[in-house]
Amino acid sequence: MKLWVKWLVLGILSLVFGLFVLANPVAASFAVTVVAGVTFALIGGAQIVAGLGSEDRTTKIMGTGLGGLMLLLGISLMFRPLEGILTLATIATVLIGANGLLRLVTAWQMRSTPLFWPMLISGALSVLLAGYILANYFEIAPQLLGILLGIELLFNGAGLIALALFLRTVKGALKDKVEARLKK
Repeated sequence: MKLWVKWLVLGILSLVFGLFVLANPVAASFAVTVVAGVTFALIGGAQIVAGLGSEDRTTKIMGTGLGGLMLLLGISLMFRPLEGILTLATIATVLIGANGLLRLVTAWQMRSTPLFWPMLISGALSVLLAGYILANYFEIAPQLLGILLGIELLFNGAGLIALALFLRTVKGALKDKVEARLKK
């Protein structure tokens, strides 16, 4: 199978999974939270083992302590996924709002450039989105992680398909250039 075809297949799969996730964002939010919990628990356990194996006392205390916190976080996310979803949705909302505020500040600094308006609009939309999420928090929060994952999968799929088509086009163009040079 050609390289560009592999990227095309991955892009199509990403689009399909993105649509699937957007069709049921609450289930996707639960899945994301449980997977994050398992990951934190495994990494926390590994960090505890690494910390216990350390000879330095400070490293041992810090390694096992932080590993224990990660393990507890992972267990919490795995066995209390609804609370985990709400916590992760809150963090995502705060990050969206903070990112929007930073873009508004950046836009103000760019006010004499032609990029002022796009930056201002981008920042304002992020702040408005965060405000909308907060205003409808208990309706949106359980779905938020799934919606964000679905959108990311759609954009990822579109990007991979564009890459595949680019590789197919460029590969042909490069082949033509090489053949033209060999004929000289």
